[in-house]
Amino acid sequence: MGSQTNDHHQLHAIFFPFMAQGHVIPTIHMAKLFASNGSKVTIILSTSYFIPLLSKSIENYTSMIDIINIKFPAAEVGLPEGVDNPHAVANPSGDMIQKYFRGCRQLGPQLEQILDQIRPDCLVADMFFPWANDVAAKFGIPTLLFHGTCCFALCASTSVFLHEPHKKVSSDSEHFFIPDFPDKIEITRSKLPEFVRYDDGNELTKVFKAMREVESRCYGVLINSFYELEQGYADHYRKVLGRKAWQIGPLFLTEPNNKMVDSNNQHECLKWLNSKKPNSIIYVSFGSLASFNDEQLMEIATGLEASGHQFIWVVKKEKVKGVEEEWLPEGFEERMKERGLIIRGWAPQVPILEHEAVGGFVTHCGWNSTLESVCAGVPMVTWPIAAEQFYNEKLVCQILRIGVEVGTMKWKMNVGDFVKSEAIRNAVSKIMEGEEAEEMRSRVKSVGEIGRNAIKEGGSSMLDLHVLFHDLRSARH
Repeated sequence: MGSQTNDHHQLHAIFFPFMAQGHVIPTIHMAKLFASNGSKVTIILSTSYFIPLLSKSIENYTSMIDIINIKFPAAEVGLPEGVDNPHAVANPSGDMIQKYFRGCRQLGPQLEQILDQIRPDCLVADMFFPWANDVAAKFGIPTLLFHGTCCFALCASTSVFLHEPHKKVSSDSEHFFIPDFPDKIEITRSKLPEFVRYDDGNELTKVFKAMREVESRCYGVLINSFYELEQGYADHYRKVLGRKAWQIGPLFLTEPNNKMVDSNNQHECLKWLNSKKPNSIIYVSFGSLASFNDEQLMEIATGLEASGHQFIWVVKKEKVKGVEEEWLPEGFEERMKERGLIIRGWAPQVPILEHEAVGGFVTHCGWNSTLESVCAGVPMVTWPIAAEQFYNEKLVCQILRIGVEVGTMKWKMNVGDFVKSEAIRNAVSKIMEGEEAEEMRSRVKSVGEIGRNAIKEGGSSMLDLHVLFHDLRSARH
């Protein structure tokens, strides 16, 4: 790239992801998107937990992407050695997660050393590292914040943060409208994150406040979405809330043939799907962090059986040989032998959703899963648990009208609100049968098509990426 003219300088971007699967994977996609568009890339990892995943997924990019592994200060914050990522935290609602976030804050000096040495053109920092903006500012390096969610959720949480409507209602179940918002969207206090409801000064509350505050100070925000999906909210975020933002998603579509897939696991369930009719299967999965108790799993099994539909259900529990599984109704696996497939542990979600046999998705509404479902043209049964998932549910069911709510009422970190089998059965039937289901399916298919085009050359997200690169080069001069 010898020539140093403004538009030919090779950009160097450093990515600093939060060490949870739902943050790391889109960051890897984003890093590869930057690299394949001519940028040099460095990824900072604060755990070795993701090194195998990262090495495998960037094997064709080794000349363009470097990895730097830094040490997480587990012992310094009172965590056992080796607890250096949220997946290793035993009780995510207890004080271990507070210590983990305290540890994240102490990564500053190591980041400072790297930035001083490399002097990149920009730092892409995860939303959970709002302090990174001040570290980069010491060297005049622009910081881009990556939230990993959509404009709708960002607008909603910013509005709730600024106007505090939840403080004006008399109970957790009283409805209120999200203030200063493009559409009339009602929500209750019980669906807001605990760190918003209770301002008790814990680590998460501190991070959340710092995150909202840094959004308006940093260079800008990168969004894993596409303009046509939530036009009104992309405009609202930029023009009304005054945030500088670039939409460069759906990031997972930049992955040729979905390289994150392990072929053995892919083989078994996709072969099973090949023998099924189009739109006949409901796929059930709740992301990498949700953890249901046996009672809830029993309700899901009962609801799926009662729905009469065929299903693929991803469960985190491993099978123990010779041990009767108490979370399944008696004889369930035998009765469901032809009708259902239970996958334990990890599942190749994107190929499953893209399979023509899959006609509906029961999801926790994590943004990655929501986007994958939209782009595969699959309507959703929405079962939000925590994070910003209740906002995502509103976008899916009310704005886009491509989903049915299962009826969860309470935000509850990792365990979610308890849902009875009848509600599960009803929601599954609504998404799989009848005219309304067909209308949802055709709506989501046309939106999905637009999403696939957004990331192609000349599409809205690629145009935004080129604008971002141009802006960064100009900032350098």
